Amino acid sequence: MTGWELQQTTVTPASVEGSETARRALNLTVAGLGLLLTAPVMFLIAALIKLTSRGPVLYTQTRVGVDRRQPAFGDSNHRREKDQGGRPFTIYKFRTMHVANSAVPEVWATRDDPRVTTIGRILRKYRLDELPQFLNVLRGDMNVVGPRPEQPKIFARLREQVPGYQTRQRVPPGITGWAQVNQRYDTSIDDVRRKVSFDLEYVARRSVLEDLRILARTVPVVLNKGGW
Repeated sequence: MTGWELQQTTVTPASVEGSETARRALNLTVAGLGLLLTAPVMFLIAALIKLTSRGPVLYTQTRVGVDRRQPAFGDSNHRREKDQGGRPFTIYKFRTMHVANSAVPEVWATRDDPRVTTIGRILRKYRLDELPQFLNVLRGDMNVVGPRPEQPKIFARLREQVPGYQTRQRVPPGITGWAQVNQRYDTSIDDVRRKVSFDLEYVARRSVLEDLRILARTVPVVLNKGGW
């Protein structure tokens, strides 16, 4: 398997429960403060979207979320035929494309995508289109930090092409992540493999302190217009 080798560790139920409680508290705090502090910016973004292009302010799409099932071993996994890889959920983003084009599903967006509106380019450049995902965090669909969630059909294709890809689903997806602060937009399957390697590093050493470290690194990445 390429990428980080997941290490087996012994943890007690109490330690796992305590860690998850602390992580949930961190996510609720960051998402709540994020929504409060960015509310004026989001109102302005909403107004600009409505004034400059026809269509809704928010864009929703189905993404693959966390897989909380016990890992199956061997070829006797009867779930494989209809296995979606994780619990599907609806992700929220500010709309950055023209309506006629934004409805096209299961297509990878690119940095210079011609479907993107003028305002949309600015939102994507500074990752402002991701702000509504704080709502996903409050709903429990996502964490602030974690592997980026993918569209179902793209997910199905990548798990066949990239070893270890499905292991990303053992933790909740995130708005930002270790892969996003270390690598820019994907332009090839090799880029995806490198991002998966970073994701598996995160899965292996995931902790509240690690999440705080990634959040701290996200700020300069966004300001420098890099990352995902």
